[in-house]
Amino acid sequence: MKIIKMDEIFDHYHGTTIADPFRWLEDSDSEATNQFITDQLGDTRRYLDTHENRAPIKARITELWNYEKFGVPKKQGDYFYYLYNDGMKNQPVLYRSQTLDDHPTAGQLVFDVNVLDRAGKKALTEFSISPDGQYMAYGISESGSDWQTIYIRDLMSGLNLKESITWCKFTMLPWLADSSGFMYNNYPDPATVPAEDTGCYSRVYLHRLHTDPAQDQLLIEDREDKKKTFRIQEVTDNNYLIVNVSKGSASGNEVWLKGLNGNTCFTPLITVPQTLSMYLGNHEDIFYFLTNIDAPRRRVVAIDINQPAQDEWQTIIPEGMDVITQALMTKGHFVTADLHDAYHQLLIYSHSGQLMKRLELPTMGAISTLSGKADRDEFYFDFASYLYPNTVFRGDTRELKSTVLWRPHLDFDFEQYQTTQVFYESKDGTRIPMFISCRKDLVLNSDNPTFLYSYGGFNIARIPEFKAPDLVWMERGGIFAVANLRGGSEYGEEWHQAGMLEKKQNVYDDFIAAAEYLIEHNYTRRERLAIKGRSNGGLLTAACMLQRPDLYGAVISQVPVIDMFRYHKFTVGRFWVPEYGDAESNAEHFAFMYKYSPLHNVRFGTVYPPIMIMTAKTDDRVVPMHSLKFAATLQTVNVGHNPILLRIEFGAGHGGGKPTSLLIDEQADVYTFLDKNICS
Repeated sequence: MKIIKMDEIFDHYHGTTIADPFRWLEDSDSEATNQFITDQLGDTRRYLDTHENRAPIKARITELWNYEKFGVPKKQGDYFYYLYNDGMKNQPVLYRSQTLDDHPTAGQLVFDVNVLDRAGKKALTEFSISPDGQYMAYGISESGSDWQTIYIRDLMSGLNLKESITWCKFTMLPWLADSSGFMYNNYPDPATVPAEDTGCYSRVYLHRLHTDPAQDQLLIEDREDKKKTFRIQEVTDNNYLIVNVSKGSASGNEVWLKGLNGNTCFTPLITVPQTLSMYLGNHEDIFYFLTNIDAPRRRVVAIDINQPAQDEWQTIIPEGMDVITQALMTKGHFVTADLHDAYHQLLIYSHSGQLMKRLELPTMGAISTLSGKADRDEFYFDFASYLYPNTVFRGDTRELKSTVLWRPHLDFDFEQYQTTQVFYESKDGTRIPMFISCRKDLVLNSDNPTFLYSYGGFNIARIPEFKAPDLVWMERGGIFAVANLRGGSEYGEEWHQAGMLEKKQNVYDDFIAAAEYLIEHNYTRRERLAIKGRSNGGLLTAACMLQRPDLYGAVISQVPVIDMFRYHKFTVGRFWVPEYGDAESNAEHFAFMYKYSPLHNVRFGTVYPPIMIMTAKTDDRVVPMHSLKFAATLQTVNVGHNPILLRIEFGAGHGGGKPTSLLIDEQADVYTFLDKNICS
């Protein structure tokens, strides 16, 4: 048991007194917190770096990581723009080409963010090309922060304009039709608002080229509702600005419209509460949207903006048994990516909604990006699965076919491995899908090291993806399993709602049942079973470890949400209230959150399995206090000999934009921890 300073701090929630002895760790810049981090990091590095297999694990991860990575082309003006990484660059490089017939590097280099920072801690987060092709507005983030600074580059000279725009976050950058300026959304400088209002008061501005951003034209804000968020999406071909308006991460969005010819005000077009709608394109005044309004698994509708009442909407593609996760409008068709039992199918429809063809995909996998233009027949997409590296395809809606555009090569014998899908029952009888990847000749002898991964929240589906380090795990005899829990979008909005707020326990029951299935069907045994999740998934693995410490041989909890009573007080945490609840102000929420909040369910006298808690010092989405307080609490009550490690990364945030060098180090540590605890 470690001796860690404890303060006598108590809060009162609806008649219940809650101790918070490690609140001092919420101050990430204090001398005491920095000393705690230094001590923890020293222990963690000694534990991992002395393991004999870390060096060969890292070497093989590095070897397999070194393959070409292709972005999906996006047509803007006369060029296709795409990202490319030759294998080991810390950040991808932006190219453009008038054709896509040759290797990506045959195109023209537009921007290499690696030259700004050799350590790779600056990342290109967004870019948008002006209609005349002369300028590029682009966003740069540093050290994994969600904050972006917007710059403008003259593509003729290769030089930046003098002006830059700060305090942007998750912004898109649509241009005016005449290329004289672009729109963006940002927030007040955090130094000018109370700490609890950082990331509040979202605003949309118009910036004119060669002018001082301080003089930018304010297009929209809501001073009365500081939690309202405005996300500009697009300027339409008939010069309307589309803005998505939301409150919180789970409450959906409204869609507002503003004509840019004149001083027309914003007009609410879609205002149904707690629904999601995405603009796809338009034919003059007929606008097309992908929406879950009256369709939990989504449909495509046409709205005449002159008669926008919901009873006037026309359904083009009706809701079906599968979930339409993405849709794209091309010259004469719609293309949809439909989620069927957590893997994608690709369908082409006419503009009138007639199904033309289901395109064959290589295996059970997923499409992460669909790219195309409403005035062209071709479209582009990438496809991947656990044993199928990200490959870019070119589709043709006129000829109803797709072909491989860019495919990477890896030094790995994929033919010796397989991904299968099983279904199991959760505690309440709900049928849950799970993907299992491993060697084809694997023997089900209950002795295979098994790595179970999931997420379960925020309407995010845990769909197949390719990650080179997972190949190393399988190559060394391990099983990699991914469970598709409630809380995600695998089966639409109803599946999401079945795993949020007072139903959050369903997610943990689903995950626990996945672990039990793997044991009962002889894939593994408790001592050989590890679980991992990140962010909301880090909450998942922490909660499940506390509820069933007897079920796992090792636990990875990465950038987790841990303190469910105070999470909303930090950075963007208040936007998660629609998903989790608010224990501070709502007694009913407190009651169900108290039952699973990891920080408040650690128990004296319990032997917990080996756990590595992972965070980043500069994570400004899920702040490190969650991980620090959790580690301190577990170490204080620890009565066993299993390691309780805290891994802290510097120069990185929640995960976005993390350089290749740090990603490899991170994965080497994860698989070293597993190798040491469930493989020996």
